[in-house]
Amino acid sequence: MSDHALLGPWVRRFLMEHVVAERNLAHNTQHSYRDALALLIPFVGMARNRPVDRLAVADVSAELVRQFLAEIETARGCRTTTRNQRLAAIRALAGFIGGHSPEHIEWSGQIRSIPFKKTGRAVVPYLDKPEMDALLAAPDRRTEQGRRDHALLLFLYNSGARATEAAELKIADVDVRAACARITGKGGKQRLCPLWPATMREITNLTAGRPTNAPVFLNRLGLPITRFGIHTMVERNVAKIIPKFPALTTKRVSPHSIRHTTATHLLRGGVDINTIRAWLGHVSLDTTNIYAEVDYEMKAKALTACEPSEPNAPAKRWRQQPALLEFLRAL
Repeated sequence: MSDHALLGPWVRRFLMEHVVAERNLAHNTQHSYRDALALLIPFVGMARNRPVDRLAVADVSAELVRQFLAEIETARGCRTTTRNQRLAAIRALAGFIGGHSPEHIEWSGQIRSIPFKKTGRAVVPYLDKPEMDALLAAPDRRTEQGRRDHALLLFLYNSGARATEAAELKIADVDVRAACARITGKGGKQRLCPLWPATMREITNLTAGRPTNAPVFLNRLGLPITRFGIHTMVERNVAKIIPKFPALTTKRVSPHSIRHTTATHLLRGGVDINTIRAWLGHVSLDTTNIYAEVDYEMKAKALTACEPSEPNAPAKRWRQQPALLEFLRAL
């Protein structure tokens, strides 16, 4: 079998030439593509009873890809969004191979015709102002770790930064005179975020005496904190305030929840949606508009709750037709 027909060389070219060199995709996207193919290839090898290094492109049939997607949903318990991410990587590989190999165009079309599953729009989790204030006050600032936690939580709320962005923030990225931070987001795109005086003060105290090329936030061992460490830090401090705010048990509070909280609070504070888009580093305004929808729903519910009742108003006709309501609920 020629190398042109083998799957392995194409996978290497796709990841190195297309994903890294041509597209320069974000590291997380690169890892997502790699992980998807690392799961798919052994699955196909087992189905074809053939070593993975001898698999042909044609061995990855559309039917096998569908079986693989069903497998990761059922056996691995992956959500629909994860299933669609895996499919996106496979379809991208098929598009690359079809674009460089005319003999594989038909195969490429079959793979790329596999549809994504429709997903419901996830509810945007965010904290109310009293909950966020309590979370900021949760760390014990008498300890070194508590001071670090407080500064990190304050920075996350102030900037709306992703966990990875906060973990990669360097001391040199914080401009004391301008009171702002230079944040490097997805795809290496940079944005400036203004910092509150309290945030500047905490970061300045936290980083005193350290070189400017060092990370702002360190773990308890003095090493750069990771995004997983930031997740753990948030969960640890949320647990402290749950007795006072039991409703938090129904919310999945994470660094991204704090990012959502920043956007929602900015919107309620009167900041326009375009400014929030730039603040959070969204490429598309459609992404930021999710927060506008959430805030609109909140206002609509508040308006409904405040609606005055009319004591002498006649009953609405639809309330006298329970059979109709049962019919509608059954649809």
